[in-house]
Amino acid sequence: MFPDKSFFDQLNTLFNPESVAIVGLPREMKTGKLFLISLLDLDFKGTIYPVNPKTHEIDGLRTYPSVSAIPGKVDLAILLIPASHTKAVLMECAQKKVKGVVLFTAGYKETGSIEGAALEKELLAIARTSGMRLIGPNAMGLYNPKSGISFFPGLSKTSGSASLISHSGSLANLVCREGPNRGIFFNKAVSVGNECDLSSADFLDFFANDPEIGFIGSYIEGIKDKSGFFLSLKRASLKKPVIIWKMGLTSFGAKAANSHTGALSGDPIIWKGIVSQTGAISVFGFEQWLDAFMGFSLYPQNIGKRVAIISGPGAFGVSASEACGYEGLTLAELSSSTRETLKKIIPETGTSVSNPIDVGLTASLDIRFYREALQAALQDENVDAAFIIGIGLSEELNEEYVRSIITLYHEFKKPISVISMPGFEKKHEQELCRKGVPVFSSGERAMKTYAMVYSYWLWRRGKR
Repeated sequence: MFPDKSFFDQLNTLFNPESVAIVGLPREMKTGKLFLISLLDLDFKGTIYPVNPKTHEIDGLRTYPSVSAIPGKVDLAILLIPASHTKAVLMECAQKKVKGVVLFTAGYKETGSIEGAALEKELLAIARTSGMRLIGPNAMGLYNPKSGISFFPGLSKTSGSASLISHSGSLANLVCREGPNRGIFFNKAVSVGNECDLSSADFLDFFANDPEIGFIGSYIEGIKDKSGFFLSLKRASLKKPVIIWKMGLTSFGAKAANSHTGALSGDPIIWKGIVSQTGAISVFGFEQWLDAFMGFSLYPQNIGKRVAIISGPGAFGVSASEACGYEGLTLAELSSSTRETLKKIIPETGTSVSNPIDVGLTASLDIRFYREALQAALQDENVDAAFIIGIGLSEELNEEYVRSIITLYHEFKKPISVISMPGFEKKHEQELCRKGVPVFSSGERAMKTYAMVYSYWLWRRGKR
């Protein structure tokens, strides 16, 4: 059943609260203190209500002995208290008409104990009766740069088109921190934990219908309601790319996932069927996951499959060409005029004006060869995108190399991908990504990501 308007209004309030209560906020620097630091760090404009019965003030903020003692309304409550105290506090939240609660601590159904499962069931009953929504247990909660909500200090204040659903709080923090270095800026993110109430499927529906979100990234360990998840995933994939890193598909991964979030294992064959039927994008491993985020953040929708490769080291050019074939892309057939132009640009010895374009080792001493060869390829109507592999032999030359690529990217408005080489500093990679040019550590990763983006939008066009 498709969620109604009230559902979307509920979740919108949680991502844009006017007030947040932090229950069990410690005075000293402990893990729970990070939630307050996160809100202050992101300049949360609403009201923060620390709840701690043992003190009257924490970091200059007045504290309250209980949720019921808070004078104003509370949209979102973050519970940092032990599981044994949660029921009583949740009942206070219900009486206070709190809209949503993040359950940070663990100790419920995921423990495998009868007591833990019973307590989780009681919490859910309280939430259902009051209309309050729960995120977790064992969840970090929400991140929205626009509203100033954050689950960890140091996250970007710049909002973008990416969104994230994660069963792992630490992984959500890592990808949201690393994302901006690769041109990935998040609009919204959620660490869902053990999903006693709000689930991955719920957030798939919510993000799919959020006009500010361009794609959905997700890290999934277990799926409780498989049919509901399938329908939500299918609906979401028809609206925007959904990138899923699914764990628990082997006996070892399933065992680890179960101990982490109490997730049930899955069958890899069934998972492949789900992916093929829904149009979801399945990836494996942190690097491929982040590459996919970067690709869908930086590549436009209308990319083509004809690519040009410009390389200084010949072997890397051959490797990228091989990867191009493996991924179902095409080496562009350069026009005769482009080849004639290239003959005038690059040296005759140890080079090639065919595709891949080999500019030779001299280009590392004179960036003009890289720049003019890339320009010639981008001018060719047969070329949809360019991949460049190279490096300068000094810091000054690398700076010129980066400036040249960024300038040509903005001039021609065609996708350019940089394949990095050993010695190419991280600051240069970050500058390129932040200016719209993705950087990959190998030709194989670059071609796989580009083909992934191309294939999804081709599939989408076929569904219209």
